[in-house]
Formats: sequence, structure tokens, C-alpha cells
Amino acid sequence: MMRTLPLFALVAMLACSSTSDGPEASATITAAPPDGAKLFQMQCTLCHGRDGKLGLSGAKDLTVSALTREQMILLVTDGKGMMMPYKNVMRPEEIEAVVDHVRSLRTTP
Repeated sequence: MMRTLPLFALVAMLACSSTSDGPEASATITAAPPDGAKLFQMQCTLCHGRDGKLGLSGAKDLTVSALTREQMILLVTDGKGMMMPYKNVMRPEEIEAVVDHVRSLRTTP
């Protein structure tokens, strides 16, 4: 009996705390938009470098890319050649943020 009492108390506390109907229960949590520069730093700089020009393992110079935004999103999502696909690593909105950062590295429009 002594062992089941603490377990029962814990279950009762969890059940009561999850049924809150106060204002905090209806509040929606909105995540901050993904930081494309930070994601690029974590996922891409090994081959592309911080400035997009490194070219390790055949990586393209991102500062001179003529690809459209949509083409870049597809390339990052599905990969190509030695570049791995990131569809299972990053969410679509993170991939878009990385692409937007990469486009900011361009030296030509």
C-alpha cells in the first residue's frame, strides 16, 4: 500500500495539471522564424565555407550561382552529386531560410 500511494499521487497531479482551462491553456506558441545564417553555418560551411566560396569536395561557389530560389530549394531538399539531400535534416521552412541566406551571399544579381 505504501508503494502505490506515491505513484497514485503523481498520476493525480499530472492529470489535474493537464486539464487547465485558464488563459495560458489557450495561448498558442509561435516559434521564431528559422535563422538561415545559423543553419547555413551548422550544415553547409564544411563544404561551402562561411562566405560560400570554399568549394571543398566539388561544392559550388554560391556567390556566383545563377539558380532561382525555387531551383535552390529543390537542390537543397533533394541533393545533387556529392551534396546530400537535406529533406530529412531540416524542415521546409529551414531549407527556405538557408536558401534566402545563400542568395544574400551572391555577388551578382
